[in-house]
Amino acid sequence: MGNSFGKLFRISTFGESHGKGLGVIIDGCPAGLKIDEEYIRNEMQRRKPGQSKITTQRKEEDEFQILSGVFEGKSTGTPIGMVIMNTDQKSKDYGHIADKFRPSHADYTYQEKYGIRDYRGGGRSSARETSARVAAGAIAKLMLKHFGISIQAYVSQVGDLKLEKSYLDLDLDQTENNIIRCPDPVMAEKMIDFIDEIRKSRDTVGGVVSCVAKGVPPGLGEPVFDRLNAELGKAMLSINAVKGFEYGSGFEGVKMRGSEHNDIFYTEGDKVKTRTNYSGGIQGGISNGEDIYFKVAFKPVATIMIDQESVNEVGESVTVSGKGRHDPCVVPRAVPIVEAMGALVLADYLLISRANKL
Repeated sequence: MGNSFGKLFRISTFGESHGKGLGVIIDGCPAGLKIDEEYIRNEMQRRKPGQSKITTQRKEEDEFQILSGVFEGKSTGTPIGMVIMNTDQKSKDYGHIADKFRPSHADYTYQEKYGIRDYRGGGRSSARETSARVAAGAIAKLMLKHFGISIQAYVSQVGDLKLEKSYLDLDLDQTENNIIRCPDPVMAEKMIDFIDEIRKSRDTVGGVVSCVAKGVPPGLGEPVFDRLNAELGKAMLSINAVKGFEYGSGFEGVKMRGSEHNDIFYTEGDKVKTRTNYSGGIQGGISNGEDIYFKVAFKPVATIMIDQESVNEVGESVTVSGKGRHDPCVVPRAVPIVEAMGALVLADYLLISRANKL
């Protein structure tokens, strides 16, 4: 039913935005992994609402509880169950759109698919569902760390404000030093001011999250339909509000000739490396040992505090009025979500690779 992701390191999420809570079951996590609950808590704090003036003011601490699969601080190899309870629902904020379809939301499509929908905050279609993904992704990141793999995302664009520098020219340790999560302090201030202007005008704006995974060994990926880049694309496009995904040179690569774009091999000690990395660390759908880097484009948040024309469930013309607490720009809180989904893919393919050859 589309609520599960992964093959060996597999997750299933459940819950709605204004239900009692959300949760995830992680199946396939190897036994013996140290489960650092403080690390998981920090990841949840990075995603939670109400963390700054440029995010929704819904107050959810996103405290989690591990119900199973962990004993004396380590994974047991059995399913890990986690729950995050909702505490600050204001369902009355959505009573006025109980029978109306909000423009660019999932209201109409859910109604057509199921014949019933939870209109409170979008129900299952709400980005609140991603809290469960971040919880699972934190465990995946702990597993990757065990194998010397890191994954780090940051905001590289908001509206027309674009960070032109490559991740290689940035200090990614600066990412968490500001509320926009942009590692360039000057651009970060411009982005923050811009989003605040958009918020005050009762509108929203989109942006781009860039991500890089380092230390990924060569050989991850399952051609032909389960290429590593294809699975990363699926993972990112499954995130709410995502409209685009590109890796390596991406769309800019079409401007280059093959003689410019080809990544030339050379040896460094006993390792094969490439002099450039337009491939984004993936060739033939398989990791080649270089950094894997990609970008994820997010649309403007659909809920705006401006009246819009729409229709209701019986096809009558209506006016939809914005109400409630919503992000003026989703990208600051999307950073840990992108990392989480990337980590889940890499953790899964890392386990699969161990069964590929004798």
